[in-house]
Amino acid sequence: MESFEKIRKIFWAESFWLPGNHSWDELKNKGDGLYYPQVEDLYVPLYISVFISLGRIIFDRFIAESVGVWCGLNGSIKKAPTNAIYEAAFKQKKSPSGDVLESLAKQTNVTRRHVERWFRVRRNQERTPVLKKFKESAWRGIYYFFIFWFGVYMHLDKPWFYKTIECWQGWPTHTIDDDVYWYYMIQLGFYFSLMFSLFTDIRRKDFTEMIVHHVSTISLLSLSWVNNFVRMGTLVLLVHDAVDSWLEAGKVAKYLKYDKLCEGIFFTFMVVWVITRMIIFPFRIIYSTMFEALPLMGGENMPYFSMHSVYNALLCVLQVLHIIWFYYICLIAKDAIQGEINDSRSSMESASEGEEDAKNGKSVKTNHVKSHNKTAESNGVVHRNSKKVT
Repeated sequence: MESFEKIRKIFWAESFWLPGNHSWDELKNKGDGLYYPQVEDLYVPLYISVFISLGRIIFDRFIAESVGVWCGLNGSIKKAPTNAIYEAAFKQKKSPSGDVLESLAKQTNVTRRHVERWFRVRRNQERTPVLKKFKESAWRGIYYFFIFWFGVYMHLDKPWFYKTIECWQGWPTHTIDDDVYWYYMIQLGFYFSLMFSLFTDIRRKDFTEMIVHHVSTISLLSLSWVNNFVRMGTLVLLVHDAVDSWLEAGKVAKYLKYDKLCEGIFFTFMVVWVITRMIIFPFRIIYSTMFEALPLMGGENMPYFSMHSVYNALLCVLQVLHIIWFYYICLIAKDAIQGEINDSRSSMESASEGEEDAKNGKSVKTNHVKSHNKTAESNGVVHRNSKKVT
């Protein structure tokens, strides 16, 4: 118990979390109607994440699935007949050469066309059903839409929404209003639910980046709550939420085959991404935390390594992810100029192969069209992402 108490004191050292002229006693709630963030509050998002996860299950099963089926989306994938010989060849190469196809046809006493069809079906078997992708994007899109506009409404009477310097004046004794409290708790609960669902949702090529993003976001939200960097935290959330509903809406339009609408939404998404995550986030948010904050936080009393430096490091990690995802966005824009937008970050989403000139009696020609997996998060692109933030 003594060792545990020593570790606790080291972790919660006031010299790390607070400037020298402040103590944790100042941030204790005294029942006078003023509320300060407490460590115990962080249990609330865990409960909220359970309700959010249950809400998603209900939404998927009774709303999104019905809408998707009504729109003609396929929820199942045709499976290739079991064949040990073909399966062994498939494990070596998913699109075998003509000589291999001929050899397999002779071994099993079937036509080459039969073998080609088996491999085409087997490749498609690894694709994610469109209906599942539709349900995932619909759920996230609805959440991001409502939470963003709630965040905008909540910030209208907040002085730090207009002047970031207000995030630091009077710190660390900022009090928390009810709307800010629930905004933070719901957002943190949602990111906990995203962290859990990463292992059941579509596994995309930026899976590792998404884990880093969600861990950074949860860390930022949790630490900023404990340290009462909440004002800046709400701005970070708002900046990230601005883009995500556009991302998910574009994906839904793509799954429903509204290609022109998808293109329009995508380019709107791209503009919003550049404005919020490539301009506002680094040049307003990170600039404020690095240069505006320290003098007003009692910089002369802050140690070189403090919670402030950890917070800045996590924000920079998010910006690095934004740049990586922006690269994916540019790849999508390149494809869009050439006539097609794909959400192909999923390694399981390879395109099926086509047949040509069948009626002329020519041999079947297969085209393996590889998806260009692209996007970012979040979570975060034409899916991240992103996810977002902090």
